[in-house]
Amino acid sequence: MLKAPKSLAQGRHYLAIPGPSVMPDRVLQAMHQPAPNIYKGGLVDMVETLLPDLKAVARTKHHLAIYIANGHGAWEAALSNVLSPGDQVLVLSTGRFAHGWGDMAAKFGAQVEILEFGPDRPADPARFAEALAADHAHKIKAVLAVQVDTSTSVRSDIAALRAAMDDLGHPALFMVDCIACLACDAFEMDAWGVDVMVTGSQKGLMTPPGLGFVFFNDRADAARDRAECVTGYWDWRPRSRPEMFYQYFGGTAPTHHLFALREALTMLVHEEGLEQAWARHGALARAVWAAFEAWGQGGALRLNVPDPAHRSHAVTTLRIAQSDSDRIQDWVTAQAGLTLGIGLGLDGAGGTDGAFRLGHMGYVNAQMVLGALGAIETALIALDIPHGAGGLSAAAQILAQQG
Repeated sequence: MLKAPKSLAQGRHYLAIPGPSVMPDRVLQAMHQPAPNIYKGGLVDMVETLLPDLKAVARTKHHLAIYIANGHGAWEAALSNVLSPGDQVLVLSTGRFAHGWGDMAAKFGAQVEILEFGPDRPADPARFAEALAADHAHKIKAVLAVQVDTSTSVRSDIAALRAAMDDLGHPALFMVDCIACLACDAFEMDAWGVDVMVTGSQKGLMTPPGLGFVFFNDRADAARDRAECVTGYWDWRPRSRPEMFYQYFGGTAPTHHLFALREALTMLVHEEGLEQAWARHGALARAVWAAFEAWGQGGALRLNVPDPAHRSHAVTTLRIAQSDSDRIQDWVTAQAGLTLGIGLGLDGAGGTDGAFRLGHMGYVNAQMVLGALGAIETALIALDIPHGAGGLSAAAQILAQQG
């Protein structure tokens, strides 16, 4: 007689955290080659092909600087090129990462004001307009916004926030963090009037962590002339207009990250197409929401963001008692080979605060998302956590309508 298995987790593990995201085998294989010449030849030629594709993903015709850094490095690079000590900065907060960017500005000597919107709703353009209107002398030099805060999964309307600035004729730079959501949620840098956008390689771009990107327009570049915080390494001008190849990266190029990025952009831009990637992420996100809404009908599990219009297509944050959150995460890892993202600062204190997150960004498809949802439902049953019925059927119904 066969005994019951201790675990069903053997096989390929699924890391469903909101970044680093799942990397395609093709991307991993692209890195498996010897180090190239970093001065001339194939690497130099390849990097030239990356720039237009990255700008296509950001939907911009303007400038791009690439840094060997994570998202925090991209934050610092962007701030250093536009700020001077004493500048006033307004931060629109919908979660932990807006606060983090604001804290970094404060360390540069900026006077930072946080306009808090809470952990479950987007930045309100009307409240934002009130704050700008009170700045009669236009002392605010930069506005920092996060399109999708990875901690809360709140998605703000970037175009509406820009419109509020334009209606008032406020000259502050509009700077947007798209680290969590670029290539997953729609973003139009030029059409929406964004002056500076920052992102990283490890989420929608399906590349290992370690590359930070700062996109900026001519208005932002003009601010560079006055910025007193810029340093040699973070200066975006030699990186965006290099006279020699090594200036792209402030020294030795991140060679194998670049090989990976080239393959990822080929898949995203030239094979699938960016707008199809947006549509895919939207459909998968709606399936996730349908499952959790069904399960939430019979228990305490609920989506953090109540309005679907304000939810990200890249990550979904769930709320439940801390003890049940821990149990769900532990069970799916040990028994199903699935890792979920921890809760991150919804209580304002940086704790895990009775939440977990499901990343559905980058290299994901219907069977992967349905498998993750199936593992979560199995955990709810195995752990006797009260929940409504029909979560998987609700998700399947959403995806069945896409064919």
